[in-house]
Amino acid sequence: MAGSVVLVVGSGGREHSICKQLSSSQLVAEIHCSPGNAGTVGLATNHSVSASDVAGLVELASSLGADLVVAGPEAPLCDGLADALSVVDIPCFGPVAKLANLEGSKLHAKQVMRSAGVPTADFHVLDEDSDIDAALDDFSGNPWVVKRDVLAGGKGVVVTSDRAEAKMFIAASIASDGKVLLEDFLPGEEASMLVIMDGSGFVTLP
Repeated sequence: MAGSVVLVVGSGGREHSICKQLSSSQLVAEIHCSPGNAGTVGLATNHSVSASDVAGLVELASSLGADLVVAGPEAPLCDGLADALSVVDIPCFGPVAKLANLEGSKLHAKQVMRSAGVPTADFHVLDEDSDIDAALDDFSGNPWVVKRDVLAGGKGVVVTSDRAEAKMFIAASIASDGKVLLEDFLPGEEASMLVIMDGSGFVTLP
């Protein structure tokens, strides 16, 4: 990919870091970022297309002659950015919407883990017909873990021993999203592993 034109989608610190790393590669000729931020100025050419405008991003990538699109946020991928780019034969570093839904829906991720035999915390799915108090009683081994089913920018989980706070977050999540997950609390240290897959193999990142 010598002399590649790369479009980075997003406006956060993650996208700044991606642009910075791309700028050090001799294989990259041009870096564009949409919408970008103050940090990407000088590393990339910023554009005004929102990260939520899938059609606009595809049009931008096509007009730039992009050889690769790198999606920083999860939301555009869940909205089908990679799918739309594939129609115009532009590679996207990121999964198609069906696979991105592992991140986009916690319930879907739970169902996949269950079907694949991956250990995961027990959970209830609550909706507008659920008895919130009864559900909280079932998970009385404080604290309660409440998770919105949708992407929430890192603000979608509440871990609390305050019953009123848990009940309020559950009610608000059901009102906005239609459902919410109430999950067993698992004590211990959290560890994350990032893996890149291409359909036939995988590489774990350090």
